[in-house]
Amino acid sequence: MSTADWAVLLLTLLSIVAYGIYKSRGIKNIDGYLLGNRSLPWYHVGLSVMATQASAITFLSAPGLAYSSGMSFVQFYFGLPLAMIVLCITFIPIFHRLKVFTAYEFLEKRFDVKTRGLTALLFLIQRGISTGITIFAPALIISTILHIDLTLTTLVIGSFVVIYTTYGGTKAVSHTQLLQMSIIFGSLLIAGMLVIHLLPADIGLSKALHIAGKSGKTNALDFTFDLNNNYTLWTGLIGGFFLQLSYFGTDQSQVGRYLTGSSIKESRMGLIMNGLLKIPMQFAILLIGILVFTYYQYHQPPIFFNQVEVQKLKESPYAASYQELEQKHTELFKQRESLVNGLGTALDQDDQENIESSRTALHQLNAQMQQVKDSTLTLIKKNNPAAETNDNNYVFLSFITKAFPKGLIGLLIAVIFLASMGSTASAINSLASTTTIDIYKRFINRNATEKQDLLWSRIFTLIWGIFTVVIALYANKLGNLLEAVNILGSLFYGTILGIFIVAFYMKKIQGKAVFIAAILSEIFVVGIWYLDKIPFLWLNLIGCLAVMIIAYFIQLSLRNNSAIPNTSNTQ
Repeated sequence: MSTADWAVLLLTLLSIVAYGIYKSRGIKNIDGYLLGNRSLPWYHVGLSVMATQASAITFLSAPGLAYSSGMSFVQFYFGLPLAMIVLCITFIPIFHRLKVFTAYEFLEKRFDVKTRGLTALLFLIQRGISTGITIFAPALIISTILHIDLTLTTLVIGSFVVIYTTYGGTKAVSHTQLLQMSIIFGSLLIAGMLVIHLLPADIGLSKALHIAGKSGKTNALDFTFDLNNNYTLWTGLIGGFFLQLSYFGTDQSQVGRYLTGSSIKESRMGLIMNGLLKIPMQFAILLIGILVFTYYQYHQPPIFFNQVEVQKLKESPYAASYQELEQKHTELFKQRESLVNGLGTALDQDDQENIESSRTALHQLNAQMQQVKDSTLTLIKKNNPAAETNDNNYVFLSFITKAFPKGLIGLLIAVIFLASMGSTASAINSLASTTTIDIYKRFINRNATEKQDLLWSRIFTLIWGIFTVVIALYANKLGNLLEAVNILGSLFYGTILGIFIVAFYMKKIQGKAVFIAAILSEIFVVGIWYLDKIPFLWLNLIGCLAVMIIAYFIQLSLRNNSAIPNTSNTQ
């Protein structure tokens, strides 16, 4: 990067930290620190909710996912609006009426303390590890692309977040997220317009989408009911609905966002805002990915976007074999470039016969280029068995560092940092909230003063911040980082959601039954995931239903046993 890019990057990051500290000054109690005195307007709530979900992984992995496999990932979010409606009707009024700090306080009121403790523990495990991934993801990719030390990059991202989150709590998180999302939306718009500008002069947005479509990249909807496919309309609507309902309804990183609303109405409007904007935002990010794909129809892409592994290959005994593959890749690209130009002419003339013949030939050439890439991946694995052969996470950042003008590169890398900081700050704050309210105040010091509560909230924030950075420093071998986080969530969210569904709607089931059901369901879900028989999104539905069904039968058994008279002492 140029000096201008570094200046833009550092100025943006320092401004966010300073703004967060400034806006959160004067906090005097735990209510202000953990929930911002429950005083924020709906738009603040909505943007904070969006920023918490839209981590750096979203902006790094999603364009690469669209580049390699098309738009189908957008279906992952189709259950989100439905989940927002359910939350607005059920969860929000109950949480506000009880004036809880965390979602898990409600479970003790409904069941017992051990169910509250178990659910909080499941959350802490899942969120603590996944937050480490959200720090590690941008650090790994930025360090690789910019040739910066990975440990240093991880520490910089983590330190910035820990500083203002420890000092200002939820208020700092919410205010910085408002500014972060404003910068992110503006930068995405600029990035999309610039990608179109970088295409050949006669290729506009419409033609670029046609070309991507003929290569099978505009597959935004898949109506097939295929249990081997992670991204279809049905997995999004059903599995995605249960994942989003659990995430927004029971994950403290999100519950803590909308509990900051000044009223039930403000919290509801914030969630509805998220439900209406999230799918278009994700669609736009994926759209940028397929526009990058179209760009690389006219500009030769690397065989493999992770150039660190490629450089290792060039310096290995397999260098000659790689050079042959590189030459073959160049030859095939020239053929494809000519074919794409012909397709553009056919589209201008609406020549359907040539469009279809070009499409068929294009599929064949893409398959040949994929074979070259597969051969390259084989060489990379031979040279370095520990190498990661999924380069989706490197596509977009590699593209902007090579194609974008000076200054704008720094801004877009700042966006990735900001997204990481926004989601990480919410997560660390939620981990501290849960530890303070559900562990410290419940089991360790129930008679703590406001001053002690505030002090320990800051201490737990610092501890969790350090823990997530340590996880990030040791995280590796995760494949597509966007999927890694969602898989981890799917292992726990179904069980947690099942506990809350039982609490809200199955009034006759008591604490002992749901506690045992939750443990058995979690073991069952992890076992199914280990066997790798179905797409991970379905684990959310399976976990939720398992808790409900097992709890019902355990409660029925307990009720029947209690109804049997004790005859052991009769004659």
